[in-house]
Amino acid sequence: MPIGKSVAAVVFAVIAVIVLISVGGGFERTEPGQVAVVRDGGPLDDSGIRQVIPPDSGLTWVGLWSSVHSYPSQQRIYTITTDAKRASASGVDEVTVPSSDGVNLGIEGTLYFTLNLDQETLKRFDDRYGTRTYLGQDGESRYAWDGDEGWNAFFIQSVRPVIYNALRSQIGAARCAELLSSCSLVQTTSDKKTTPATPAVIDSNASITRAQNGINQLLERDLEQLLGGRFFTGLRFTLVRVTLPPEIQAAVNKTQVAQAGIAEAAARASQADVEAEAKIRQAEADAKASVALAKGEAEANRELQESYRKCRACVEIDKLNALPDGITVYAPGNSDLVVPAK
Repeated sequence: MPIGKSVAAVVFAVIAVIVLISVGGGFERTEPGQVAVVRDGGPLDDSGIRQVIPPDSGLTWVGLWSSVHSYPSQQRIYTITTDAKRASASGVDEVTVPSSDGVNLGIEGTLYFTLNLDQETLKRFDDRYGTRTYLGQDGESRYAWDGDEGWNAFFIQSVRPVIYNALRSQIGAARCAELLSSCSLVQTTSDKKTTPATPAVIDSNASITRAQNGINQLLERDLEQLLGGRFFTGLRFTLVRVTLPPEIQAAVNKTQVAQAGIAEAAARASQADVEAEAKIRQAEADAKASVALAKGEAEANRELQESYRKCRACVEIDKLNALPDGITVYAPGNSDLVVPAK
């Protein structure tokens, strides 16, 4: 074959390969937080799984016209909140669950989980959940591997119901006051009215911990059973707190304010009682002291009179001793006598 024809054939082959690669792909790579399941898609291939590309891979040959399904490989966070504004964000949801005594409780917590990166498990996951679409909140249908929107659509339709069931099972088994101490300030009647109640001493933190442990156990079991495999690892749900509906919280706030006023009034009354009691005791003590002093003076006078009766000269002596200094003449009984001083 002439050299010119050989060169032309090689150039044509290279161009053909470039065109095929540009049209049908051929090479793929994954980012650090990404794992990919590759399915064959060539005209002569079936749609079976060809390979799994681990996170942060180099450029990898996946064949022409193959379909690459990329999933998140890092830990994911699903947040449950009572804030409707936050619930509009991706990966954040608003959940309300009734307690056993009929109070709708808002839930705040976070679920941590990671997609199982075992290759055989990933293949089963892609077979079951990567080959159909899910309706997103925007009304668009996407695959689970179609970016964050696709993953969130899959999660909401396939995983969230399991989480809801676990929350209803554990939160719904407890009374409101067991999970939230302020619930003891109100009681829910059959006609849904709230009235003040006597506060009860309940360890709500212990109840929250029990509910949290129960939720984690249910999620570990039910997600594997209902999804058809252990597709998630590192499952951990943290129950931060439960909240009351606004109208019941308002009743609790009013009750707390009223109780604070009662306590303050009682404290003032108690202080007034203490002060009055102290004044009474002081008056009694002063009266007793006055009586004792009067008795002492009377007794001293009696003793003095008795001594004068026995000693008449003592009377005159005491009179002389009582005279002011400088007196030179003393005439008892003479009121007209002028007494000069020295």
